[in-house]
Amino acid sequence: MIQYHDNATITVEQAIDLYKRSTLGERRPVHNVQTFEEMLKNATLTITAWDGKSLVGISRSLTDFSYVAYLADLAVDEKYQRSGIGKQLIEETKARLGPECMIVLLAAPKANEYYGHIGFEHNPRAWTLKK
Repeated sequence: MIQYHDNATITVEQAIDLYKRSTLGERRPVHNVQTFEEMLKNATLTITAWDGKSLVGISRSLTDFSYVAYLADLAVDEKYQRSGIGKQLIEETKARLGPECMIVLLAAPKANEYYGHIGFEHNPRAWTLKK
C-alpha cells in the first residue's frame, strides 16, 4: 500500500535516484547535487509517495497556498507508473492548497498527454526565459 506524506525527510540521493527511475531525470540537474539539494530545500510544498521504505513518487511545488501553485516536478518511478500515484500526488497537493488556488505546470514532453487526461486545461501562453 502506497503512503503519502508532506513532512517526510528525504535525502538528495534518494530524490536523485527517484528522478532517474522516473525519466524526469532526463530534464533535471541530477548530476549537480548542490542544485538538486537547493531544489528540494526551497520548494514550499513537497509530497512524497512511499512503498514501504522505498521512495516511489514526489510532487514538488512552489506556492503562495492561496492563488497559485507551480507544480515544478511530478515524478513517479517507471515501475509504478499507471497505478494512480501521479494523480494521487496531485490530489494530495490540492488538499493542502486553499480552495481557490490553481495549479500551473509545464509538462515534460513524455507526460504532455497525461495532464489533459486527469483534468488539466491546456494553456498555450506559457513562456520560459533561460539564463
